[in-house]
Amino acid sequence: MGAGTSSLESLLGSLVAKHGITGASLAFVREGAIELAVAGVKDARTAERVGTQTIFDAASLTKPLVAHAALQLVDAGTMQLDEPLARWTPPIVPDDPAASLITLRHVLTHTCGLQNLPGKEPLRIFFAPGSRFSYSSVGFMLLQRAMEAATGEPLEVTLRRLVLLPFRMQSSSLEWNDRFLLDFAVPHEGADPLVKHRPPAANASYSLQTTAADYGAFIAAVLRGDRLVPATWQQWQSAAVMVPLGEIVYVQPEARPTEPGIGWTLGWGIEPRSGTLFQWGKVPGARAFAMVDPGQQSGMVLLTNSNTGLRLMQGLADALLPGEHPAIPWLSKGVSE
Repeated sequence: MGAGTSSLESLLGSLVAKHGITGASLAFVREGAIELAVAGVKDARTAERVGTQTIFDAASLTKPLVAHAALQLVDAGTMQLDEPLARWTPPIVPDDPAASLITLRHVLTHTCGLQNLPGKEPLRIFFAPGSRFSYSSVGFMLLQRAMEAATGEPLEVTLRRLVLLPFRMQSSSLEWNDRFLLDFAVPHEGADPLVKHRPPAANASYSLQTTAADYGAFIAAVLRGDRLVPATWQQWQSAAVMVPLGEIVYVQPEARPTEPGIGWTLGWGIEPRSGTLFQWGKVPGARAFAMVDPGQQSGMVLLTNSNTGLRLMQGLADALLPGEHPAIPWLSKGVSE
């Protein structure tokens, strides 16, 4: 799609109306240029419109930023991909020897063997680290501890130094800042507004507050390979592991067949046939999605303040990143609303 701003806004507006999404902000990146579009409202109670500087919860779109910073630390020799994170921080499951084997590579490829989210049950290792895929936000909690120990600084400082400032993401933070009160999207479950979560501290898994414009700048940097040595950037071009058939989180003891067209690389999902990278985000009342196609030198990021926001994925991909995208039906099935 040769999308100028007006046609991009028309596309987004029609999809938002069709699917009943509260509000959305979109950045489309093509050969280094970033085009923006917005639609819908920040808060159903006030009907105030979404703007290009409206702050959204990015949720798990945080993970690719943290992965990029971690890979920069690898390139600098501060950390190593295949060195156990136990060098920097105590094993996350103290009574299981397998926990001491988890490496940076295992976390970035979601092969660490940990459950996805912390809960009432104690943390545990479900399978040998490195043996197969199961999406794990808990793994990024471990990575955060290791990065903070390796750098001697809080994660927010590291992300600002290595990613946010170099890529001019001036409206982004992993911590809440009261300046966001001037223009932020209230999360919604259906038509019901929720209380906006304000992360008091950085969380490597989900806490990014950002605009589509800022995240578009990050996607443009990813497409250029900025701040990574070529050999590191090239590791994004192929899958390190394929995901289990029909599953995002799979910690059962028996092996499962894998999806033929969906894998994971260092910090991103990947469709190996095209080399297209992707990541989604989900927190209460907000959904987000990013897709990056190095072959077409194009990418997009969608931020929404609606629990049904991922219903926009297919229509946007059809228009902006044409081609087969098996990740979208996989996510549509696996990420509940």
